[in-house]
Order: sequence, then C-alpha cells, then structure tokens
Amino acid sequence: MSRETLIDLLYLFSATTFILALKGLGSPKHARKGNGIAAFGMLVATVATFFKYVDGHALHHVWLILLAMFIGVIIAVPTARFVKMTAMPQLVAIFNGVGGGAASLVSITEFVHIKATHPATYVTLEVLLGVLIGTVSFAGSAIAFAKLQELMTGRPVTYPGQQFFNAVLGLIALALIITILVTNSTALLWILLALAFVLGIAFVLPIGGADVPVLISLLNAFTGLAVAASGFTLGSNLLIVAGTLVGASGILLTRMMSKAMGRSLSNVLFSAFGSNITATGDGNREDGRTVRSGSPEDAGVLMSYASRVVIIPGYGLAVAQAQHVVRELAEALEAKGIEVFFAIHPVAGRMPGHMNVLLAEANVPYEQLLELDEANSELQTADVALVVGANDTVNPAAKDDKDSPIYGMPIIRADLAENVLFLKRSMRPGFAGIENELLYNPKTMLIFGDAKDTLTKILATVKGA
Repeated sequence: MSRETLIDLLYLFSATTFILALKGLGSPKHARKGNGIAAFGMLVATVATFFKYVDGHALHHVWLILLAMFIGVIIAVPTARFVKMTAMPQLVAIFNGVGGGAASLVSITEFVHIKATHPATYVTLEVLLGVLIGTVSFAGSAIAFAKLQELMTGRPVTYPGQQFFNAVLGLIALALIITILVTNSTALLWILLALAFVLGIAFVLPIGGADVPVLISLLNAFTGLAVAASGFTLGSNLLIVAGTLVGASGILLTRMMSKAMGRSLSNVLFSAFGSNITATGDGNREDGRTVRSGSPEDAGVLMSYASRVVIIPGYGLAVAQAQHVVRELAEALEAKGIEVFFAIHPVAGRMPGHMNVLLAEANVPYEQLLELDEANSELQTADVALVVGANDTVNPAAKDDKDSPIYGMPIIRADLAENVLFLKRSMRPGFAGIENELLYNPKTMLIFGDAKDTLTKILATVKGA
C-alpha cells in the first residue's frame, strides 16, 4: 500500500468519525462521547497530514506549523478547562469566529499562490467565496462574543436605513467578486476582505441577545461553508467533508431553533427583536392585580408535601451557578418519595443545549431531562412547577396575546401545574421586554432573591420537613 493510499484511508476514517460524532452530539446522553470521537478523528487527520506530499514535495515549514499548534494548545486548553458555564456561549462564538478567520486566511494565501498560474474561473471563485464567508463569520462572531460577554449592549443596535445599507454592502461584495474574477486583482481582494469585515459587523449589530443562539448557529454554518470552500481550493476531500457537515448541521440547527422560537429566520435576523421594553417591572397592573410573594421556607414546605415536582431552568440558573444546589434539591425530594423531572426549553439559556450541558455538569440524570412537548404533557399532573431563572420561555403571552412580540413561540406550560413557584431577582422583565402574565396567576408564588441562595434555603427546609 502506497503512502498516499494510506493517508487517504486515514482521512476517510477521520471523515467517518465526524459523522459518528454528529450522531452522538444529537443526544445529551452521548454528547461527551461524540465530542471525544470527533477529537480523535481530527487528531488522526492532523498527524496524517504531516506525512502527506503536496505536488510531489514534503510538507514545508514543519517547525513553524508545530510552533503554531503549540501556541494554539497553550491558549485553548486552559480557556476551555476553566471557562464558566455562563460563558460557554461566548467561548463557542469566539472559537467559531477563529475557524472562519482561519478559512479566510487560507483562501487569501491560496489566491496569492495561484494568481500567476491563471487558474480556472471556478477555482478563483472558490477562493473568493472562502474570503467573503470566512471573514463575515469571523467579524460577526466577534460581535456576538462582545454582546454575550457584555462588552457592548446585548440589545439590537439599529439606525435608519440599516437593512438598505447591508444590502448595498452585499451587492458591492458580489460586484467585487465578479471584477476580481475578470481582473485577478490582488488590490481588489484586500478591498473585498475589508468590506466583508464591515458586512459581518453590520449583519450582527441589529440582532439582540436572546436571538444570539440562533445567530451563533448560523455563523457556525458560515464557517463550515468557508472551510468547505477552502477544501475545494486546496483539493482536500477531508476539508470538504468536514466543512459540509458543519455547514449542513449549522443550517439545520438554525432552522430548528427558529421553529422553537415560533419565528421565521428572517424575523430573527432582521426584526431587531428585544429593542423595546414595554413592561413596567413594578408588580402592579392597571386592572388592580398584583403578584403574590412568599419566602423560601414557604416554597420548601409546599414542595415537601407534593407528589410530582417539575423544575424549569433558565439562564438565571446559570448566572447564579445554582445547578449543583438544584440537583441536591431534586435528590432531597426524591428521598421523600417525590417524583422530580426537569422541563428543558430548546432555547433556554444562551446557546443550543445550554441547560442540558449545565445540568449534566451537576450530574443530573439524563432521564430526568424532558424536552418541551414531553414536559408539557407531564405538567398537567404536576403538583408544583419550580421556575428558576426562566422568563420568556414560560410566558403565557406566547399563546394568548396575538399582539405580543413572542406570540406563537412554543413555551413550557408551567401554568398547567397545580402550583407555580417563580424564583426571580426582581420584577424586571425578560429579554423580550414584556410582562409575564404567569407572575399574576393566582396559583403563582414569587420568591425574590439570588437563585442559589433561595434554592439553598428551600433545600434546608425540605430536608428538615
């Protein structure tokens, strides 16, 4: 067997591991294993590349490549190991942006390399698409990171004529690509690079914080497409397969998340959702209704005498780092013979699967995590629904108020439970900026305070009851 045949077989093996990894990542129970499979496949592909001949020559600048890999490991491993769960979405965003930027740099390098050879038009087009898509992904991911990290406002940044401006930028980019195909101009390539950078920023600015999970999925798809374009440029079947898998899965995930929010993708990307706040946040209504509040001890006693309890987590749970306490609470209730399960909304948190990963970190059994439809069917027989840090994902306005900006979004039907315990820091509304009718439901009791502290007090009461 020749060297090239062996390397191709190793690449085929790696491509297969990527497919198996995606299968594993489709379930919280197998996600860690899937991630490990993908990492092993990438390691095999990386090692195999060092023995590959390019145009009959061995790989050049091996020591520089090893140095770059070493620097990458030094940066990436500590970052991934010590990142807080609340900051995981930011990490995903910036890592995704780095992937897009790398694909763009590869395309730029290849353009300079092949310019003198007068390649076929489709080859140059692949390079230019890699530059455009990769740079848009890089710049857009950087802004997404800044929004999630609160380095800038998480709400939509808009200005008059914004969509028209973005459309003009897109048309100019396409015109530049056509011109470069004709002239093979390096100067115009740099202009395209700068324009793509501006387009990536302008594209992401009007997207609000709650919609950023959908945005990250879309930018992930962009990165995959840029990598696939680089694969065509370099003649690498492995990059083509890997990029296409990432692009296709990112697009599918984007569509699934849009559906889970009850909104079209165009509405998510262009509506500047969350820019207006309509809630007063003072707990008083014009119709005279007020909220009913209680103490953690009241909540603990109520839960201690329940038969079925459902816990509905949201981003506030992650912010308070209360996942371990909520797991202890679930165990204490189960020790009393009380059935406990968790209701997980598809877009709870700041990224797809955020709540699943958060609870898995606290060793909550996968069997207790119920997705939206299954959870809603079980909520009808629940004695207590404990809402921790969730707001818009349990707001009845999504099904009752046609004028609400979240109307049509599937929600966790906490209102179906016999009693609702709602943990909040204050009456401040969720990202949508609208009041939550569930707070004024007669069966709802609010417990104000930090989620971790409140849950700790509830846990103490349950253990002592």
